Amino acid sequence: MSVISRFAPSPTGYLHLGHAYSALLGRAQSDVWRLRLEDIDTTRCRKEYALAIPQDLSWLGLSWNGAIRVQSEHLAEYRKALEVLNQKEVLYPCFCTRGEIARAQSAPHFKETIYPGTCRNLSPVERDRKLQSGLPFALRMNVEQACKIAGHRRFFEIGAGWVDADPCRWGDVIIARKDTPTSYHLCVVHDDWVQEISNVVRGDDLRDATHIHVLLQALLGYETPRYMHHKLLLGSDGKRLAKRHQAVTIREMREAGITPAEVLKRIETT
Repeated sequence: MSVISRFAPSPTGYLHLGHAYSALLGRAQSDVWRLRLEDIDTTRCRKEYALAIPQDLSWLGLSWNGAIRVQSEHLAEYRKALEVLNQKEVLYPCFCTRGEIARAQSAPHFKETIYPGTCRNLSPVERDRKLQSGLPFALRMNVEQACKIAGHRRFFEIGAGWVDADPCRWGDVIIARKDTPTSYHLCVVHDDWVQEISNVVRGDDLRDATHIHVLLQALLGYETPRYMHHKLLLGSDGKRLAKRHQAVTIREMREAGITPAEVLKRIETT
């Protein structure tokens, strides 16, 4: 069977060496390689970055198959997937602010990265009152309830073998928001299914998210692809290359006269 993978950056900045490494690795292992722009974060994504991504990939000698999928053009699809989850009664509105969550997580009986479930047990009356008041809210997934419906799940990690999924380590994750009918978790899972992705090749920083993705795939009736989470490239300071750390971009290298071959050599030695 053909290996179908994808490269799915967010247009919140120009591509850097870490992106190039992930793209090259995925392209080399694929018969079909798709390109997707994950641009649902309207506050950070910018048009110039979205335009630059395919330009930089082409300059590196990387070509993709088919049209570029742009997430912001498919919100209606995510609404339908959201409705499937809603019908399974695994979603609830969360009205907590980030400050309230941070204060709750500082308590000794809560793990730092786990939502404490404050709104999960609101009474129907209190929940309706908050909704009618117009308060902003996010839709969270009751992960424990979802796991009861989905049953035991696992995924195949290339190079490591079968891994038992443990979604509860994330707590009740956000699946959508009042004004946006999706979140990273939901649209990634849906898009991988729509694009018929057989092998997901992505950075090791997204390994833990796979546990939630496998759960969503089961709830939505999607097949689970194989996964490969690769190492992250580090800069000279020992920190992973990232936009927020002002990593040197492919665009800057191009403008400095560096050739694609020299970029590939830098990746090999980083």
